[in-house]
Amino acid sequence: MTMRPSPASTPIPSPAPGAPAEGRRLRALIVDDERLARERLRELLADDADVHVIGECGNGDDAVTAIARDHPDLVLLDIQMPELDGFGVVRRVGVEKMPAVVFVTAHDEHAVAAFEVHAVDYVLKPVDPDRLAEAVRRAKRRIASAPGSGGGARDDDRDLRERLAALVAEVSAAVVPGQAPTGRLAIKGEGRVVFVRIADVDWVEAMDNYVRLHVGRDVHMMRETLSNLEARLAGTTFLRIHRSSIVNIDRIREVQPWFAGDYVVILNDGTKLTTGRRYRAAVQGLLER
Repeated sequence: MTMRPSPASTPIPSPAPGAPAEGRRLRALIVDDERLARERLRELLADDADVHVIGECGNGDDAVTAIARDHPDLVLLDIQMPELDGFGVVRRVGVEKMPAVVFVTAHDEHAVAAFEVHAVDYVLKPVDPDRLAEAVRRAKRRIASAPGSGGGARDDDRDLRERLAALVAEVSAAVVPGQAPTGRLAIKGEGRVVFVRIADVDWVEAMDNYVRLHVGRDVHMMRETLSNLEARLAGTTFLRIHRSSIVNIDRIREVQPWFAGDYVVILNDGTKLTTGRRYRAAVQGLLER
C-alpha cells in the first residue's frame, strides 16, 4: 500500500545509510499544528549553521511517523496539538527511542512533565531567539555526550532539573488544592496566542476536540479536549458536572434539584447548567461541604 504524506506535514528525505546528513550538522524536525509557528522556528534555526531542518509536521501522528522513519537528532515539539499532543508523541515513540526533545509551547505548566520525558529544554511562546539558541546549544551538548557518540555522561541533566524547577517556581500554572487557581490558559488562533487567567473563567463546555471558555461576556475557543483540560485543572476550584461541562464553583449562585436525582447549577450571571448522572456524586459532595 502506498502512503502519501499528509498535507499537514512536509516529507523528509532519508539520508543514505551510514552517511551523516549534512556533514556534522544536527538534523532537526519541527512539530507544531500552526503553520506560522513552524515558519517562525524554521527562520530562527536558519541562523545556526550547525542545524539543518529536515522537515515539518503539523500533527502528532505525522510526527511519530517522521521520527520512526527519518531518525532526526532533535525534535522541536509543540505540546498542545489536537488528537495526539506532544507528550503523546513521546509516549507513542517511546522515551528511550526519542531523539533529543525541546518543547516549544505556550503552556508553562508542563515543565516537570517535560523533564520526566527527558526533554533537553523547554521554551515558551512567543519564542525568544536567544532562549531558543540556548536550548539548541544544550541539545548539541547532550547529543554529543550521549552513549555511542564518543562523549561522556549527560552532565547537563542536573542543570536541566534545576532549570525546570526554577521555571515551575516562577511561572507554573500549578495550583494548591482547595485554593483558587492562579495560572493561565493559552488560546491559540489566527497566528497569535491570547492568555486567559484560569481564575477568570466561569465555565467550560465541550465541542468535539475543542472547548469553549466562558469568561464574563467573552467566549474563547481552545483546541483541547474537555478531559485533558479537566486533568490540567485538577485540584482547583473547577468541577466537572457533566460530560460536556466544567464549572468554576466560585461562580455558582445556587443548585436546584432536577429530574432523576440530577441538579440544575445556576451561575452568578444566570447561566443554567444541568448535571449528568456520572458526575452526580461530585455535585453532591459539593453540597455537603
